Amino acid sequence: MREPHHPSCDELELPAVLHALSDPARLRIVRHLAEGDECACGIFDLGLSKATLSHHFRVLRESGVVRTRPEGRKRLLSLRKDDLDFRFPGLLEAVLAADATSGDERALASSAGR
Repeated sequence: MREPHHPSCDELELPAVLHALSDPARLRIVRHLAEGDECACGIFDLGLSKATLSHHFRVLRESGVVRTRPEGRKRLLSLRKDDLDFRFPGLLEAVLAADATSGDERALASSAGR
């Protein structure tokens, strides 16, 4: 299996990174990766087809948000936190914090509607 292309740190572009982080499924993937180390693509159970998950992984990789490393028949994902922080200081933390806040607000709204 050949190594997939990853943009260099200098090639990271803000519109591409923001686009990658704008999708709820991709944001869930990034949040999971931000909480730990490298993990296999197969562990993500987002209720999506394999083709859709592959698409999301590709968007994240091509934008420079994640690194994909083949290992045997598996592909391992890791968050490119250092590169993102160097190129766009504070962006990843701000997006993840905003998403956590909006998730808390959604939970409160749904429990208040019961």
